[in-house]
Amino acid sequence: MQEKATIGKGVDKITLLLYYTLVMVGFIAIFSVEYRSGDSFTQSLLELKKNYSKQVLFIGVSSLVGVFILLIDSKFFTTIANLLYAGGILLMLLTFVIGKDISGSKSWIALGGGFNLQPAELCKVFTALALAKYLSRQETEFKTFRSHLIAFAITLGPAILSIAQKETGLALVYFSFFLVMYREGLPAWYLIVGFSIVVLFVTAILLSFPVYAIMIGVIAFIAIFYLWRLIRRNFVLLFFILLLGGSCVGFKYFVDNIVFDKVLKPYQSERVLSMFGKTYEPKSADRIALFEKEKATGKKKDYTYNVKQSKIAIGSGGFAGKGFLKGVTTQGDFVPEQHTDFIFTAIAESFGFWGSALLLGLYFFLIFRIIALAERQRSVFSRVYAYSVASILFFHVFINICMTIGLMPVIGITLPLLSYGGSSLVTFTILIFIMIRLDADRQMILR
Repeated sequence: MQEKATIGKGVDKITLLLYYTLVMVGFIAIFSVEYRSGDSFTQSLLELKKNYSKQVLFIGVSSLVGVFILLIDSKFFTTIANLLYAGGILLMLLTFVIGKDISGSKSWIALGGGFNLQPAELCKVFTALALAKYLSRQETEFKTFRSHLIAFAITLGPAILSIAQKETGLALVYFSFFLVMYREGLPAWYLIVGFSIVVLFVTAILLSFPVYAIMIGVIAFIAIFYLWRLIRRNFVLLFFILLLGGSCVGFKYFVDNIVFDKVLKPYQSERVLSMFGKTYEPKSADRIALFEKEKATGKKKDYTYNVKQSKIAIGSGGFAGKGFLKGVTTQGDFVPEQHTDFIFTAIAESFGFWGSALLLGLYFFLIFRIIALAERQRSVFSRVYAYSVASILFFHVFINICMTIGLMPVIGITLPLLSYGGSSLVTFTILIFIMIRLDADRQMILR
């Protein structure tokens, strides 16, 4: 007879300690953003009027959720994985009907009392469970193209819905599951093709059309020169090289005239191009008319303002930082959304380079610890799920930090366990605690 789950048996204490350390660092950072001299700390906590006081409530709720998860039988997660995934997709679809618009994104469901639920956040957990369920099935042979398509559909379905909800940042996170699939046997050429498209996209941004076209032509000529013996035996290869080169040249036109002028919003185009020292110049008639109108009325916005202020805050911290509650930029409310997407700036200004390095060290220690836990699992389900947690954490940390220092466009993605918000904190709590629960039963074979 199987023993009933107990809250302490088999729980990885190191992961638990790292989790609560990061949560407390997050509370300190949010507190430093909002607290002003003269504020009553006790009164603010009781009235729940400040974000840091609400975060205390979120921490309490998350802890209760974590305890509840640790008391659940591990088999429950395999049994209900597909049902949770279907429920998550339905919730995301429901936001199109009853969703609340926040910062231009209709991806929230109002719960009352000023609290909101973001289904796209929770769906990361459900997707991780569904992918683990699929890859752990005995009948799944993850070597066939069909199995790859099914896995892609599981992970990219919520990503497509996130894009439709104007949550591009959350959509990008779903691509982290490709790292998990690679660990489980996904051929490397999928990742090579994906990386090549990214390189081609960046090159298309940096180079003018004539230079870009010449570069593609030179590469095609070199390929033909070195493969000439093969081409003489099979002229289909020559046709393929020329077709690929022509497609790459056409990709430049697609990026300039479709992606930046029709797919992305003007502010998104400006943020992406500003990363590479470029300015957005509209080409379509409606975009040109919009820009001319903004210039004439003097209402042209600086869409790179957030990043500029973020860099100032981070740079002003120096090596040792300005000290807790002594950051001029933080205390002066110069950085927009500093308690959410730009919470890292509060740490960097207050505690400087060494504090930022310590924070990143905590994150990477947590990620590597999760990978170590993943590799000691007997069950494919538990291993796939643990790798999903590590990949999601890595993507969130990498994208958010790069966003705050100007290496990536501002796409609205939280810093795990630090950024203010119930949806984000509860989601990462569920992600991590399910993994801790599965690891506690690592000798079981789950499917």
